[in-house]
Amino acid sequence: MSDNIGRPDREVSAEELAAFHVAVWRATYRDLAPAEAYARLDEALRLPQWQAVLAHPAHWLRVLREGGDLIGLIHTAPGAGEIMGGCGEICHLYIRPDQQGRGLGQQLLQEALGALRLAGHRRAALAVVAQNHSARAFYRRCGGREDLAFTDPGPLWRSDNLRVVWDLA
Repeated sequence: MSDNIGRPDREVSAEELAAFHVAVWRATYRDLAPAEAYARLDEALRLPQWQAVLAHPAHWLRVLREGGDLIGLIHTAPGAGEIMGGCGEICHLYIRPDQQGRGLGQQLLQEALGALRLAGHRRAALAVVAQNHSARAFYRRCGGREDLAFTDPGPLWRSDNLRVVWDLA
């Protein structure tokens, strides 16, 4: 497992993050996203996003590696927009499909919630696609509470989403 748990991770390239993001997203949303959205998501689309994350000091990122391979990541940021309602935002939590069920997602989520608390946030939130039932069940098991339904116009497709929140106080 990773030796970088406990410190922000900037020892990963935006290219590696983009490739990982696309691979896990495609596995997760293969049956949920419209075919056109699935086809449009590629590394070139995600690369600028990850470059911006790595360059921004207020963004917090942690990756997990095993044998040098990226197997998981979590990314947080100060919440933006009306939907996040001033909560610290969990922007991405991805675990490679063949590594799920090992407790890695829960480990990363708990660490991220702690980092958001230390950053002064009283609540944390994330958006989850309503049809992603396995992710929703995972967040409930980790103490998250669904409190708001909304439509995300998204960069790829309009999806029905739910906000999941954690009280950090």
